[in-house]
Amino acid sequence: MFWKGRGPAAAADVVVPFDTDRAAVEAAKRDVGAFEPLYRKYVSHIYSLALYETRDPHAAEDVTEQVFLRALDGLPRFRERGQGEESTFRVWLYTIARHVVANERRRHRRRPVDAIELAIDVQAPDDPAAAAETRLEAQRAWEAVRELPADHRQAVELRFVHELSAHEIGRIMGRSEGAVRVLIHRALRSVRRRLEA
Repeated sequence: MFWKGRGPAAAADVVVPFDTDRAAVEAAKRDVGAFEPLYRKYVSHIYSLALYETRDPHAAEDVTEQVFLRALDGLPRFRERGQGEESTFRVWLYTIARHVVANERRRHRRRPVDAIELAIDVQAPDDPAAAAETRLEAQRAWEAVRELPADHRQAVELRFVHELSAHEIGRIMGRSEGAVRVLIHRALRSVRRRLEA
């Protein structure tokens, strides 16, 4: 959806994000049973985020369940905001997930688990040696990402695993779009240095 700028100073068109889930959200507000399409659309994304953050399939299931229960409970209060403070259902859901994961971490205070293989799903090609090399490179890259500070790691994951825009990541993390771009750039530069070392 495009809005024409007002006045002579606003000559360019401004793109206003459109929440593709708006109709489903409005239906779910009227009838709880209509929440299922939203759940089906996002459950694998939220589970993936939770699994990457917790490195424990059982904890990830618990986090996923909590996220959707909170979303369902808070849905009547959810409002899509106007220009300048855009909030789509997807951004709102990821924000809830971020808070639930943070709560989970506070409760369990860092139990190191080496399950990075769960986040790597490399298809085995015909050449086993090439497959092993690809898997090793991916594992080294994810280990380098895992060593990043929490905000850098989260920004990289949201951008490259969940394919969110810098704007959406900014809304989730409470930062400006520019700050998110800088965060991701610095994180990738740090990962590259670690891999080259």
